[in-house]
Amino acid sequence: MEAAHTEEFIPYIVEPREDTGLYNAKFGIWLFLASEVMLFGSLFSAYILLRAGSFNWPVQSDVQNVPIGAINSIVLLSSSIFFIRAWVHLKADNIAKYKQFMRLVLLFAFIFLTLKGFEYYQHFSHHEYPKTNVFFGLYYLMTGLHALHIIGGIIVNSFYLGPGMRLRSTNKQWFINRLEVAGLYWHFVDLVWIFLFSTLYLL
Repeated sequence: MEAAHTEEFIPYIVEPREDTGLYNAKFGIWLFLASEVMLFGSLFSAYILLRAGSFNWPVQSDVQNVPIGAINSIVLLSSSIFFIRAWVHLKADNIAKYKQFMRLVLLFAFIFLTLKGFEYYQHFSHHEYPKTNVFFGLYYLMTGLHALHIIGGIIVNSFYLGPGMRLRSTNKQWFINRLEVAGLYWHFVDLVWIFLFSTLYLL
């Protein structure tokens, strides 16, 4: 009843808008992701300019743990697949499978952070800190910011797996749409990592 009452005053929270073809939350997440593109784009631009102007840039594949970075790439890409499967099962009202795949999304997110923490530990044990050189300053800044986005995604996904499930009984389609929006954010975070891995580990 509350959701129906809200729709009278806030249109397009479930149905797409006529002007954009998107419902409000989806339109909002695309605007948010556009700002995220500018944020990470500025960091990648800084990386390119600083590397091009440097006379003493390290061989990144020598100072990075490429196998762990590659494993983390597989972990995040797998989590995106699990998220899609969770959304599909939610639409089909298969709540047991939805919860199963969402738990896998969270598990793989924690695996990613654990491996990233191990990488940081390796660098610290070799006295490679943000102040060591420009490369490591950028490395910690970019991967640290990405890790914060992963943590934010974990919080949101945990909500939709736990207490947020109550929203489904109020308006099922509203809940499905919100999970789709959370999925778009998660896929973006995974895509950013692919660029980070390619740029900071392989180039």
